[in-house]
Amino acid sequence: MPTIKIPFGETGFFSPIILDYLSQKNDLQPFYGHFPKLENFGKQMELKTFDDQNRLILSAALRRHYAHLSPSLATIANITALENPNTYTVTTGHQLNLFTGPLYFLLKIIDTILLSQRLADKYPGQYFVPVYWMATEDHDFEEIASFNFRNKKFAWDHPSGGPVGRLDTDGLVAVFRQFEQSLGPGTNAERIRSLFSEAYLKHDNLADATRFLANELFGTYGLVIVDGDDRELKKVFAPFASREVETGFSFDLVTKTTENLGYPAQVHAREINLFYIRDGLRQRIVRQDDGYAVVDTHIRFSHGQIMEELSAFPERFSPNVILRPLYQELVLPNLAYVGGGGEIAYWLQLKEMFAAAGIPFPILMLRDSAMIASEKQDRRRAALGLEWAELFLPDEMLSALMARKHSVLELDFTPQRLALEKQFSDMLNIAEKTHPSFLNAVRAQQVRQLKGLANLEKKLLRAEKKNLSELVDRALELKAELFPGGNLQERKSNFSEFFLQHGDAFIEKLMHKLDPLDPAFRVVIP
Repeated sequence: MPTIKIPFGETGFFSPIILDYLSQKNDLQPFYGHFPKLENFGKQMELKTFDDQNRLILSAALRRHYAHLSPSLATIANITALENPNTYTVTTGHQLNLFTGPLYFLLKIIDTILLSQRLADKYPGQYFVPVYWMATEDHDFEEIASFNFRNKKFAWDHPSGGPVGRLDTDGLVAVFRQFEQSLGPGTNAERIRSLFSEAYLKHDNLADATRFLANELFGTYGLVIVDGDDRELKKVFAPFASREVETGFSFDLVTKTTENLGYPAQVHAREINLFYIRDGLRQRIVRQDDGYAVVDTHIRFSHGQIMEELSAFPERFSPNVILRPLYQELVLPNLAYVGGGGEIAYWLQLKEMFAAAGIPFPILMLRDSAMIASEKQDRRRAALGLEWAELFLPDEMLSALMARKHSVLELDFTPQRLALEKQFSDMLNIAEKTHPSFLNAVRAQQVRQLKGLANLEKKLLRAEKKNLSELVDRALELKAELFPGGNLQERKSNFSEFFLQHGDAFIEKLMHKLDPLDPAFRVVIP
């Protein structure tokens, strides 16, 4: 069955800055580099230089990260290829959401893989590696500690603190017991149980569990998973961390860019955009008196001491949302970043900072957005006489549309309104030749009559909604299924809900339905 494409602007779920970016609005062009077109990647490769020594550091770090996994031959080949000067990466990043969190985790990675494949076809002399950057140093436990399955929330009760990637997996047995009871019988259900238990019950921390799970789902496609919480990679970043500590160079640049951008800020720069991290600790570094302090701790540094700490323990300095993209682009031979609307919006705030750091700004690729619908849901939609785009309407507008589509009456009073306006136009022409008091009386009557006609139209529409309440309710029920909690399905539902129906073939089906170089919202019927 063909995939249905809906322009992003017709969904009502995408911000003005993203719609303007996709339309390549002139005012936005100074805030990004090359636009994500296939032919522009050749230009991006000319920009992106990457030190041979850094390639060896990256490859060695990845081998350490994969030491306790069984990577696919494709992933092993990609890790080895990263040592070669003709190899580039395409990257996406995501939090360590429990059991991948919302569906768009899969969409981001699939787009990254697809783009790598398209680039390999376009530029046969080069090599392209899809990368998932795990946000292991984030500390917002509440954002990652649950997932939804069939409108039921499964939450992990665990003490939080410090980088989430270092959190132990204690307490996830209870989540697993609850979750497995909701799956029911069947081969696909057993596969989901196995994925969860192997990932979270047989690994000691969240980073290892997430790496295992992502590798199980995407290893056959050669996905390479990077953990930035790595001492050797942080050594490469250390000169920029030192510059940030001493001068806070990113604050003025990002603040000025954000002001010039002219859209609501997605992120806000701080005076120092670094955290100090240890096990159980991730807190901001701030200037204090003649030195530095770690917020909400007793840790204090003089200038000399913090420079010594950075030199001896670079792994203790963690970039926040402002500097993490710089860190990523520094340690990867990267061409493009694949992200959601919020991510693209904050990357647009960073271009001047990249220029000041002397690091090429990557191509920004908006990930695919998609809704997964069943054939039964598609038949229900067709029976209701609805187009897929019409299901994106607000409930009140959808109800009115259903009444207009299925009523045997003419519910649009536009002809009557035009006729009334014509009559009053004629009367006003007469009134203008008489006393002003009569002219005012005609105008007042015109307002009352048009308002009364509008009220009658609304009352008729309400009456027909009641007469057609069964059809209206069926339309609203279908919409509620497809938009859980009134939000996009991809932002709420977990992949396991669809994996349960389609099994391991689900990802392969999505591979054939998505296209990162053809931006549109897609309704996918696997």
